[in-house]
Amino acid sequence: MTRRRSLLLIAGLVLLALLALAARMALQPDRVAGFVLSALGDTLGLEIRAAGASEYQLLGAPRLVVREVTVREPGAATPLLQARRVLVSLPWSTVRSRGERLDITRVELDAPVLDVRALQHWLSRRPSGETRLPTFSDGVRVRQGRVLGDGWRIDALDLDLPRLQPDRRVQARLGGRLRLGAAQAETLALRFALAAAMTRPGNGAGVAVVGPLTAEAKDWRLHARLRASGPLRFEDDGLTIAPLRASTAARYESGDTRLPFAFALNAPLRYRDAAVGLAPGGFALRGEDMVPNLDAAGALAYGRRLLLRLDGRLARWPQAWPALPAPLGASQSPLEVSLRYLGAADVSDPAALRLRRDATAFDARFRIPEIAAWVAAPAGAGSPLPPLSGRLSTPELIISGARLEGVDIRLDDEAAPKDATAP
Repeated sequence: MTRRRSLLLIAGLVLLALLALAARMALQPDRVAGFVLSALGDTLGLEIRAAGASEYQLLGAPRLVVREVTVREPGAATPLLQARRVLVSLPWSTVRSRGERLDITRVELDAPVLDVRALQHWLSRRPSGETRLPTFSDGVRVRQGRVLGDGWRIDALDLDLPRLQPDRRVQARLGGRLRLGAAQAETLALRFALAAAMTRPGNGAGVAVVGPLTAEAKDWRLHARLRASGPLRFEDDGLTIAPLRASTAARYESGDTRLPFAFALNAPLRYRDAAVGLAPGGFALRGEDMVPNLDAAGALAYGRRLLLRLDGRLARWPQAWPALPAPLGASQSPLEVSLRYLGAADVSDPAALRLRRDATAFDARFRIPEIAAWVAAPAGAGSPLPPLSGRLSTPELIISGARLEGVDIRLDDEAAPKDATAP
């Protein structure tokens, strides 16, 4: 009897060992990862593959780590998302619901690359109301990400989102570098490190951002601190913030030039078809010395090119600017200003300007960085005339005691543009 019991015990131990070995083979990390990613892909209508080593944990709460991840629509040439490493931790309730619940504990993405055009194509094919926003009780973390748009991209993107839950305030920190223009012909780079807040995760909720920005182009740099807020709405073809209220305290730098100023706007912001626009809007510029006080209305937009259209007025001529000849300088009328620009994001292309006070009109073509450098130059340095081409017409001028009537003056700076595209 004792021998029989011993044999049964040995047989039981062998059977348990075989079952454990079978379970281990069946639950190898790569097998588990493949099964989970395939099920998730079927739910979302995506192909999700992981080429690198995988890990999983079932004790406590399920956690899956996958590497070298590629996500794409079936048959698409361009991946929607790629990532060096993805960690997903979720509660058992989400597993048992088989996707009916979207409660997730935490997500981490290392070196992800998101293609905006591919993402928009996938979203446009999703059934209405089927793309639900998940909750993240322990947040989302992104490190060294990239976002690829049409004519723009974001590099070195870091995101920390501590928590995302329904009807609760959302806070996040994000930083990175926005680059405008094609990779081979970049025109403007914008570094940012922003704190963001949202009243709740959902359409129509209030959103606010604050933090430093640094814009850099070939010949100039702009340091600014941004404050912006408004109600955010996600739509099938983009997003809107209407109205967007924003203000900056900034400093323009070019060579030895330093021009501090403040700028504010109130306009609806719209993002559609890889283009962002602010129109119609109100804009205000305030400064000292060489920077005028300007109030204007118009539009600002960027797609493949930057568009700027402003119509406003200067309440008075800045004292630091060269004095206007009489009787133009003695007039108390506001100076009407119209500015048009359509070109590269670094504002290096020609701009068109029209000034009008009473019966006097001045039309000019110039490049903004060159004018900014001339305005900020010390008195007596360089040319007394600005680097522009244009035409001045006025019924009367008094110069050195001489009275001129029916004046028509043309300026033709060889270095200034002869024409400018008027948007």
